Amino acid sequence: MSKARAAKKLAQAAAFGGGGLGLIGATVYGVLTAEAEYVKRVIGPMRYYPTPGNGLYGRFPGHPITFAMLGDSSAAGYGTESPDETPGVMLASGLAELAERPVRLVDVSKTGAKSTDLAVQVDTALQAGPHVAVILIGANDVKAKMPPSTSVRLLATAVQRLRAANCEVVVGTCPDLGVVPPIVPPLRWVARSWSHRLAAAQTIAVVEAGGRSVSLGSLLGEVFRTDPSMWGRDNFHPSATGYAAASAALLPSVAAAMGVGPESMVHPEPFRGEAILPVADAAVQAARRAGTEVAATEVAGRERGPRGRWASLRHRRRHPKADVDRVEPDTADAGNTTDRGESVPVGQ
Repeated sequence: MSKARAAKKLAQAAAFGGGGLGLIGATVYGVLTAEAEYVKRVIGPMRYYPTPGNGLYGRFPGHPITFAMLGDSSAAGYGTESPDETPGVMLASGLAELAERPVRLVDVSKTGAKSTDLAVQVDTALQAGPHVAVILIGANDVKAKMPPSTSVRLLATAVQRLRAANCEVVVGTCPDLGVVPPIVPPLRWVARSWSHRLAAAQTIAVVEAGGRSVSLGSLLGEVFRTDPSMWGRDNFHPSATGYAAASAALLPSVAAAMGVGPESMVHPEPFRGEAILPVADAAVQAARRAGTEVAATEVAGRERGPRGRWASLRHRRRHPKADVDRVEPDTADAGNTTDRGESVPVGQ
């Protein structure tokens, strides 16, 4: 079975609530979960909890863009020492710069979250009326021995709910777990294979649900393998430098989702390896290269071809982290606001 067919089969199993472990390999998944238990013992309990940087960023005129950050420790910025080092703040300040509008960050991510926690996070985020959201989730599903089809299905449901509320969605797919220092060969190779397959299945499900995906796998694989400064104190989570690298890969797609920035409307460029492909083929290619975006598109006015939904494969130029320019809300605007100007409390 080709990688594209395998990823598509896993995504279909997720959509129909079936499949279980057989689609990704019960033996492979069992080895990976055993390794996850070993890694947890090496790393020890979590000790550094990030502070969400909820607030307004960018000193620009105009009504704020409301940006929601959802997911697990990779979204929350586990191990960072300041809110300014978290992915949510870096993306909010970068989006404000590109849009030349203020951006209100609603960070509902939580260290230790699994895909089963996404429903509550979406509930909370929707109270703020978000215009765009980023989701980073999945690593803790492995530790919890959650079937991959279940993980993908829960992610797709979260994307569907956000899109139904007219919120654009960008999902950073599963990173390459094979680069985590405590994981050694041959388990490292198993982790890498599993990560790529799950990332491809996540991409298919996200695009089918109306969102767009960005591959983080090879970004972490190449940069994190050669630069120890990318790792945090526990040698498992990224450092502030590592989070900045991931945010730089995500930011162009977040801006494009909002229709802002210099490249938001540029057509795919073949000389850069960009193309329009069936979504399963695009998903497999994306899993191999850092920062690759996959989003739904049309060919001759049609969403689907003989091999499924059409998708654009993009290698957007990364944008460096913008300087944080936070505007503290005053007492009259202490909550998060929607387009209607209502004050909406946001869960932490």
